[in-house]
Amino acid sequence: METQPPPVEEMSAVTLTSDGPPPPSGPRRTLIRSIVARPDGGLGLVGSKVTVGGMVKTGREQGKGSFAFLELNDGSYLDSLQVIVDSSVADLGRLVPTGTSVLVEGELKKTPEGTKQPVELRVERVLDVGSVDPSKYPIPKTKLTLEFLRDFVHLRARTNTISAVTRIRDELAFATHTFFRENGFRYVHTPIITTSDCEGAGEMFQVTTMFSDAEKLEKELKENPPPSEDEIEAAKLLVKEKGEAVSHLKSIKASKADIGASVSLLTSAKENLARLEERFKLKAGIAHKDGKIDYSRDFFGRQAFLTVSGQLQVETYACALGNVYTFGPTFRAEHSHTSRHLAEFWMIEPEIAFADLQEDMYYAESYVRFLCQWLLDHCFRDMEFMVKNYDKTAIDRLRLVASTPFERISYTEAIKLLESVTDKKFENKVQWGIDLASEHERYLTEVVFKKPVIVYNYPKGIKAFYMRLNDDDKTVAAMDVLVPKVGELIGGSQREERYDVLVRRIQEAELPLEPYEWYLDLRRYGTLKHSGFGLGFERMILFATGLDNIRDVIPFPRYPGRADL
Repeated sequence: METQPPPVEEMSAVTLTSDGPPPPSGPRRTLIRSIVARPDGGLGLVGSKVTVGGMVKTGREQGKGSFAFLELNDGSYLDSLQVIVDSSVADLGRLVPTGTSVLVEGELKKTPEGTKQPVELRVERVLDVGSVDPSKYPIPKTKLTLEFLRDFVHLRARTNTISAVTRIRDELAFATHTFFRENGFRYVHTPIITTSDCEGAGEMFQVTTMFSDAEKLEKELKENPPPSEDEIEAAKLLVKEKGEAVSHLKSIKASKADIGASVSLLTSAKENLARLEERFKLKAGIAHKDGKIDYSRDFFGRQAFLTVSGQLQVETYACALGNVYTFGPTFRAEHSHTSRHLAEFWMIEPEIAFADLQEDMYYAESYVRFLCQWLLDHCFRDMEFMVKNYDKTAIDRLRLVASTPFERISYTEAIKLLESVTDKKFENKVQWGIDLASEHERYLTEVVFKKPVIVYNYPKGIKAFYMRLNDDDKTVAAMDVLVPKVGELIGGSQREERYDVLVRRIQEAELPLEPYEWYLDLRRYGTLKHSGFGLGFERMILFATGLDNIRDVIPFPRYPGRADL
């Protein structure tokens, strides 16, 4: 049977009626950024009807209460939009308090000459209002310290500083994915829960259900006590009796039905005995074996931790897919209260197949310069805010890094330079074999070279086991990218691809081989030269913004004693 074409013309002429919602017609709300960030300041939109929503930064009634000015900000841009509401349109008293949320509809009008903004919104309808009690609102329009705002992490994004930092953070994240995509890298999601310690420092958060399991068991044993020895013996006796009954029926050649029924009773008795014996073994508290915690009883059957790095895992994909990177949260249980440490932070960790240390340094430099230029091109207004309020050199620093080739010196050369310094006394003694302190790193970048510096070939004793051992048997093919303001921004290395050398390095670090057998497999089966590095995302934001405390550049900071929300 021939299929007839659908009646297109007839269908197009039909008018559909429905009591349901109309078909989607695009976003209802206009972002304030799309108005005030235009080159003409929004003048090209004068006469347009728009709907905008946001938080009232400041509000004031004018003309004896006949109208009100609202400074409205929706977080899409640093600058706000001036909104004018007549008292005939809405109750002005509900609209003017700082922190009020509103959704309004109106017409964009040109402002009088000499006004700060070229356009303003004349409100025709107030669609939604989220009221605020000014006497209780903890984020008033007065200037607040960043330290104070850390006690209100759920509200601090409403401030100019934290919203600006958040947009800068977002742009840097987008720039990261853009850079690696344009350079042929694949994004790999590495696990947050791991059984290996990449850094070998042992400062890891343990992931376990043993405590909650022990609490549940203790509660359950109170409500339903385990069987007594007498109950166990009685169950054993029942099994014996049922077994003898089966044997008797078989000996007298009873019917299959009778034997089957007896076997069923025996099976039931054995299962009941097994359950009782299993419950009899249950003991309250954490399971132990040979005087140690028995992690075989834990959720994963072994010790597990929150990752300090996705590097080892992402190497497995570099050895298969080529150039890859991971970008995700990492954790360190370090009891540090400094302005440079967090318990939870984000890392970008690329891994480059068939690459040596020189290529690793090339990608690290290119990536940092790309990030700096991206902020200059896409986040300049927020950077101007940081310059005005926190660090006058922030934009100049971005321009310097984006446009200047990095200096490259060996660790040994860096030590010689620092040992010859006479105009400054370092708090940390300079000698070959030390891990460079922040004061050393910043002196190299801010005083000696006045630009970013890559230091390479570090002593093996201060670097991780997976870094490739150099021919001198004293240094490893490692590098750190140092920048003004923060010091170390990136740490990286060529990875040790020689199986025997890697085994020796793991043993020298006094780490067990068993958790790294899978890592050694990459060297057993088709080993290949590869390199990589890690950039601390929050450190990059500190460097860009000029802020001093890392707790102010991550949305929900975690550090000793604090894990709000």
